[in-house]
Amino acid sequence: MNIANIEAFVYVIHYNSFNKAADALFLSQPSISARIQSLERELDTQLFEREGRSFTLTEKGKQFLPFAQQILQSYKKGRQQLQQMNTTSDEIRIGCTASVSNYVIPEIIPVIKARFPALQVRLVTSSSEVIMEKVLNKEIDVGLVRNISHPGLDSVKYLEDPIELFVYEGHPFIDKEQLTIEEIGRQTLVFFECGSFDWMRIHRLFESLDHPPHIEYQVDNLETAKKLLLKKLGIGFLPSLCVREETLTKSLVPAYFPLLSNLYLRTNLITQKGGTDAARLLLEVRGQIPFLADYR
Repeated sequence: MNIANIEAFVYVIHYNSFNKAADALFLSQPSISARIQSLERELDTQLFEREGRSFTLTEKGKQFLPFAQQILQSYKKGRQQLQQMNTTSDEIRIGCTASVSNYVIPEIIPVIKARFPALQVRLVTSSSEVIMEKVLNKEIDVGLVRNISHPGLDSVKYLEDPIELFVYEGHPFIDKEQLTIEEIGRQTLVFFECGSFDWMRIHRLFESLDHPPHIEYQVDNLETAKKLLLKKLGIGFLPSLCVREETLTKSLVPAYFPLLSNLYLRTNLITQKGGTDAARLLLEVRGQIPFLADYR
């Protein structure tokens, strides 16, 4: 019997919704429906009475539900036991997004190693959704992800990285005391797109213009966006942390634009409910790194 089909069945009952179960499992609604149908074929019985968009459990479905829950719980416990056998108390498993991996983790690890020289660090870099799933499955101890939430996780703010408009050395905006959206819209723009709410707010800043902004480069990688700015191919909105070194050397310069004053790229620390020693360690380490205090 396919565990994934049983999981879909249990999640549909738990959320009382095919769509919500699909969201929780990072699947499409048709995929959830297909798994339920496959389970019904395996059991040779109908589990749901369907009436349009609503549904109820059949008597057979009600009888099978406690067994399905027990199967899923036993599978998860067995999986967790195997994962625990592959880890030791001398290892910390951290999951994070690409930006955190590039600009935060290299600052954190030396402080951790100074305190615990024998501690091994295992790092997983992926999307926020994948990291969240790995924390839920106890494949990693702690995650540093964008501002997301889940009922099975504790989530606290770790960093708030201001989003600013950056221009290259020698650009005329450097000497401007204050910019308008019209002036920015006429510039060649390098647009970093990560899909978060704050980046959508930046898009909306240009809605008042009678012409579309001149977005010549649209990229999904911070390092690529930064390098295009350094090549003087355009200007762009970037999180401050990723251009910290370039700001210090003045190869990239923040241009004052007041409408950006409340825009941040937020990073949250997520763990299993109740927290872990790994989470407490990362929170303590953050307080020992002076420049990270600017982003709290």
